[in-house]
Amino acid sequence: MMTFKSESGQVTTISKLNICFCGAGSMAEALVRGLITKNLTKPQQISMLNRKNMVRLRELHGRYGIQTIEQGLDHDELLKNADVVLLAVKPTDSVDTIESMKHLFNPRQLIISVIAGLSIETMSRLIGMSMPIVRTMPNTSATIGLGVTAISYSNAVSDEQRLVAEKLFGAVGITEVINEELQNAATGVFGSGPAYAYYLMEAMIAGAGKLGFDSDASLRLVVQTILGAAEMVRITSEHPAELRSNTISPNGTTQVAIDLLEQFSLKETITKAIVKAAERSGEMGKELEMKIN
Repeated sequence: MMTFKSESGQVTTISKLNICFCGAGSMAEALVRGLITKNLTKPQQISMLNRKNMVRLRELHGRYGIQTIEQGLDHDELLKNADVVLLAVKPTDSVDTIESMKHLFNPRQLIISVIAGLSIETMSRLIGMSMPIVRTMPNTSATIGLGVTAISYSNAVSDEQRLVAEKLFGAVGITEVINEELQNAATGVFGSGPAYAYYLMEAMIAGAGKLGFDSDASLRLVVQTILGAAEMVRITSEHPAELRSNTISPNGTTQVAIDLLEQFSLKETITKAIVKAAERSGEMGKELEMKIN
């Protein structure tokens, strides 16, 4: 049951695996939606646990047909029978959650975490036995299949299990395998990244409103402007700095706007904000470590 390679040596596909989600938030739902929409597995192979919100479990069962204890299934059995256990709880709940279920884990299971700040070493200490562990940091754009997920592996993760993890998160966007030392940085840049883009859009919408556009037009036109700029970078593969330079005419409208942003050191402020977010991810990890000391 809990193997990733058949006797013939063929890699087991995700569709043959039982995947148990611990946590029923938006990220867990995004992954479930991606797996089902991309036909990587069937709802019957997916289970979801959430002790605090049975209404949410009913909602997700009705929407996707996944398995939950609401259908009379046993909580412990769902965990025991899982080939992949995906931890998608809040960081503040992570230590208690793992400690409460670790006795149900099996060394052949693959543990995947989407918990910010929680290191592979801390998870290993919490679990108390050697297990293959994957640490990831997806961002919220996974909800619409355009996410970015940074992935790191423990030494116990096999090649077949790596393929499973990358296929799973590939269902909701692009993936990048990184050394775990970069996970906090990934959190600061990509994990929190959508919020930075939304913040810029808020400012642009406010500016449009101040200049006379109504709210609907402001939102629609700003969204298209950001979408078009992102597509220009993607399609042309040119650096954003080069594309920005190409839009500027000396003493023109864009030039005076950029000059003002430079005057207020906007670029440096954003860079500092990203570093701050990365540092906070590291602090969260240390706080979680202290809970088990």
